[in-house]
Amino acid sequence: MQLCIALDLPSRSENLSLAKKLEKYDLWLKIGFRTFIRDGEAFLKELKSINPSFRLFLDLKLYDIPNTMADAAEEIAKMDVDMFNIHASAGKKAMQTVMQRLETFEKRPLVLAVTALTSFDYHTFKEIYGADIEEKAKQFALQSYQAGLDGVVCSVYESAMIKHETNRSFLTLTPGIRPFGEKSDDQKRVADLETAKKEHVDIVVVGRPVYRADRPEETVEKILQAL
Repeated sequence: MQLCIALDLPSRSENLSLAKKLEKYDLWLKIGFRTFIRDGEAFLKELKSINPSFRLFLDLKLYDIPNTMADAAEEIAKMDVDMFNIHASAGKKAMQTVMQRLETFEKRPLVLAVTALTSFDYHTFKEIYGADIEEKAKQFALQSYQAGLDGVVCSVYESAMIKHETNRSFLTLTPGIRPFGEKSDDQKRVADLETAKKEHVDIVVVGRPVYRADRPEETVEKILQAL
């Protein structure tokens, strides 16, 4: 299991400061909407300059018509990122179009599909999608797998089921991780590290428990030891 740290702090300088504190570790770093819109591609290069071994996950959750998603995916693949994500609910054709477009790259980023956001509880999800989370997560994961993606973004509680329905090597990345039982905040379907291990998660994303810590490097050290 690998560790991904969410760079969700309010400013570029705070995110860079956090990255510098963690530069000696083998980590994924997640760059989301706010950070990328504000700081752009230059910020990605700054992160790599801190530690060229940092693996960058651009968390933009692309969702549009197939060709527009493929256009965006192509531009992302030209950047120095190691992974990005799209919405599975854009449909199988959109996912296939993205992957076909990336075939021209000698080395492409990993592509994951978002199944169900971990901010959804079961009631709210069913209101929007008309089905239970497990049912749709399974459907979205199967479509993603068939479309040639590398894995999915899901909650811990769907990980083992998705691997059973697809392939053990099909990646699961899980947000909403509270390593040692910290507060869930705005996430609904959260879990600790022990649960993530039992569910065969490949990459766990941790944000607030690290960047709110007095010494983030000590928290990361503790998480890595637990992994």
